[in-house]
Amino acid sequence: MEYKDYYETLGVSRDVSKEDLKKAYRKLARKYHPDVSKEANAEAKFKEVGEAYEALKDPEKRAQYDQFGSNYQNGQSFTPPPGWGGQGGSAGGQGNFSNFFENMFGGGGMGGGGRDNFYADGEDVNAKITVTLEDAFSGAKKTIRRPSGSTETGTLNVKIPAGITSGKKIRLSGQGKAGMGGSKPGDLYLEIAVAPHPHYRLEKKDTYLDLPIAPWEAALGGKVTVPTLAGKINLSIPAGAKSGQKMRLKGRGLPGKDAGDQFVVLQIMTPPADSDKATQLYQQMAEELSFNPRETLEDL
Repeated sequence: MEYKDYYETLGVSRDVSKEDLKKAYRKLARKYHPDVSKEANAEAKFKEVGEAYEALKDPEKRAQYDQFGSNYQNGQSFTPPPGWGGQGGSAGGQGNFSNFFENMFGGGGMGGGGRDNFYADGEDVNAKITVTLEDAFSGAKKTIRRPSGSTETGTLNVKIPAGITSGKKIRLSGQGKAGMGGSKPGDLYLEIAVAPHPHYRLEKKDTYLDLPIAPWEAALGGKVTVPTLAGKINLSIPAGAKSGQKMRLKGRGLPGKDAGDQFVVLQIMTPPADSDKATQLYQQMAEELSFNPRETLEDL
């Protein structure tokens, strides 16, 4: 019979602590549990892992195992103590090594291949939630449907913190997949996506707004009303402003320790020549103003 190295089965050293032993077991048990694993040999691996943990988790049992197994290396023969007659053994008294430990430590539970004693922490669940730019700016409370895989069905109340940006995650403790055997459930992570806005553009924590202005406002300058996420303000347009020029409103973007800014992008709009008077005004400008918008291209 081949000696089974339970430490090797669990992937731990012989001086492993009780806490690290438990962590190693839970990780492997979750990996090979027949109800969730996609491994081809999951059932057999699951039993091996359970058997190894049963032998090592109790200090007294572990000491007995170390006493019988410390002088053997994986792949060498194992001879049970004198008088041992394990079930299914040969005429020479060599029983199955696994059965030996099952009887020595007490059968049933994981050692006997059952699943009643299996426990593992629940897995985390990841989902996405879309919020408006206004919600990202001011913060909000949302009611959402629990995503598939959560501990329960129904709805959840979620607090959206002010200043959150796309890609950030909100952690809801204990709202992931349920644990097995009474172990703690996993967490739910909601990844934020800020929905596109009809007027604002969001880049990190900065907002951008295209602001239409009239040609005379650009030429002469003046005050105009500008919307921001916190409300309307008055903005002074400098004389001689150009289309595409950016004006910065400090701290008017998304709030936070490092608040974003709002950038106002000027867009000069040309009035249509849709009346006799408008046409005359344009003709007068063409005659009286020495303005050549293509002056920089004349040498090409």
